[in-house]
Amino acid sequence: MDLFEIDETQRMSREAAAAKLHALADALARHNSVEFTKGDNRVTVAIPDEVELKIEVELGDTNELEIELTW
Repeated sequence: MDLFEIDETQRMSREAAAAKLHALADALARHNSVEFTKGDNRVTVAIPDEVELKIEVELGDTNELEIELTW
């Protein structure tokens, strides 16, 4: 399978970012999968019942909160 990768940054309000995170969390909870679109390509990612959740916080000149799921 060819690598499907999305790496994008968008500037938005805190509330809009929260809404995107809610939508992702709802898809994980309800459907055990999430859909992503890149150009004309759409991919559905099946998420298993158990995943590893990593939360990383970096505070400095710029601040970062990174949330990562792996399986």
